Amino acid sequence: MRIEEGFQQIPFPQQNVYTSDTVLPALLKRLLPKSIFEEIEPDLVRLGNDVINRIRDLGAEAHPPKLVQYDQWGRRVDELHTSEGWRNLKAIAQQEGIPAIFYERKYREHSRIYGFAKAALMAGDTHLVFCPLSMTDGAARTIELIGNQEAKNDILPRLISRDPSVAFTAGQWMTERPGGSDVSLTETTAVSTGHSARYGPKYSLNGLKWFSSATDGDISVALARTGTVEAGSRGLSLFLIPVRLPLFPSPSEPKPTSTSNNIFLHRLKNKIGTHALPTAELTLEGAEGYLLGNLNQGVKNITPVLNITRIWSSFHSVGNLRKCLGIATSYATVRRIQSGKVLLKDAPIHVAQLAEVNLLYRALCHFAFGAVELLGKAECGSGNKEEQEDVQRRLRILTPVLKGYTTEKACSGMEEAMVALGGAGYMEENGFGLCIRDALVEKIWEGTTTVLALDLVRSVADGKNLLAFISWACSIVASTPGVLTPGFEASFKLLDLAINELSTAYDAPISPLVPRPALLLVGSIASSIYLLEHAIWSHTHKELEADVDIEVFNRWIVQSGLEGYTEAVKKAKDAGKAGARVKANEKIVFGAKL
Repeated sequence: MRIEEGFQQIPFPQQNVYTSDTVLPALLKRLLPKSIFEEIEPDLVRLGNDVINRIRDLGAEAHPPKLVQYDQWGRRVDELHTSEGWRNLKAIAQQEGIPAIFYERKYREHSRIYGFAKAALMAGDTHLVFCPLSMTDGAARTIELIGNQEAKNDILPRLISRDPSVAFTAGQWMTERPGGSDVSLTETTAVSTGHSARYGPKYSLNGLKWFSSATDGDISVALARTGTVEAGSRGLSLFLIPVRLPLFPSPSEPKPTSTSNNIFLHRLKNKIGTHALPTAELTLEGAEGYLLGNLNQGVKNITPVLNITRIWSSFHSVGNLRKCLGIATSYATVRRIQSGKVLLKDAPIHVAQLAEVNLLYRALCHFAFGAVELLGKAECGSGNKEEQEDVQRRLRILTPVLKGYTTEKACSGMEEAMVALGGAGYMEENGFGLCIRDALVEKIWEGTTTVLALDLVRSVADGKNLLAFISWACSIVASTPGVLTPGFEASFKLLDLAINELSTAYDAPISPLVPRPALLLVGSIASSIYLLEHAIWSHTHKELEADVDIEVFNRWIVQSGLEGYTEAVKKAKDAGKAGARVKANEKIVFGAKL
């Protein structure tokens, strides 16, 4: 039999990624004022078509970058060559207003929601161009907050430009060999030259940055040691580093390479995923940099970058999950089983599997946009002093939780969506492999779940932060209309137990086993509360899917692992038992002879 003879599977239909989404349109309708929603939705519908008709095809042209270290005469040049597909995808994102929308602030605090809605639609098809653009976003916010007037005049407009021909992208150089996410062991040093440059006090930087993503950027923000080694992270300062000099070369001259600022690329990382994204090991050997903010306050000054990139990391995960779920759902409308008599969409056992993935997507999407709503309000100073303080405290709690929780959960959902296609799902052509590989890194970049759990511990050291989160959660529960309360009785009971357990989870002395399950518990509570908030809105506004939204909340209380995380925190809080468990863990991992 010839390959074109016999049964031919109908390809699953490519659908507008916005209008076919079961979550985003209603979520945006709730979060945005009616006038803003009606103004931006046509743009999202247009983008939904562009993703499948234009952006998705460009992915085939996104190939791994190449590094040429020496020219034919033996001169060190370190020329980085990225693929046309990569450059075009980045240009499209910039033209769509990433990160411009956030800083034009046409819609004030709602601008963040609009921009991240675009990112959520594109994320699964853009080969992680939002990695450099997220750091560009963070760098723009840092310059906006602490940059001098010259940096705001010259560099900030480039970082937020919609014109790819002039737009800058930025890197974020923190990771070094001794510490990874622990920057207290940073080896890179910065020595004052005694001169002041246009963008701040001029320093000479020397050191090795072990994991520098977006190496094709124009500038980077980087930590370097200006204090003693004994000072740890308190001896670090933040610097703005031009990747090439001059920063603004003449249009008639060739683009300089990184060696022009004594930055040397030693090799490109051979990564499991994010293949089109240039990530390098590089050394600074007398590189020119400019101090941002006050001396020895680098960790504090780089915090806005970390907060923004962590939220972006969650959207990479949610966006990739959205794409995988969309493929699996579409496939169910054309694939027949039982001798060709039944479509998968009519097989209850298969639809139940898709429903679980859909439920996960709903929860993570609502959680992510809930945090983005807070970010927009925080940046724009919305509300009175008391309201703004509440926003800032909740955002401080939720940022590490969102990143840890969504990246942890999303990958399993992508795998389930892949399995829903059977053997066909394992083929590279579908895009599952790309999504899963690229999303796996989000569990590591900007801090693993364990690192984020420890950051959450630092956050709750200020008891008012945790109190703000708990008060908000309780206020949403209390706002439930009486007619809905009986149907939520079992869910509210589990939520109440979880919140009570959380309220004492960080009481001193904190058991070493508490931080990780506590972060996951906060994630479960937060995602559940956001779904409850939506269900209440949906019911109150008599939305068509009100019954679905109510069902989603009740199901998520069970599926999120809320009860299990509550019990895990309870057990981990017992310091005596925790100590015995720590010893047992050591023996399990390293052997009884330890």
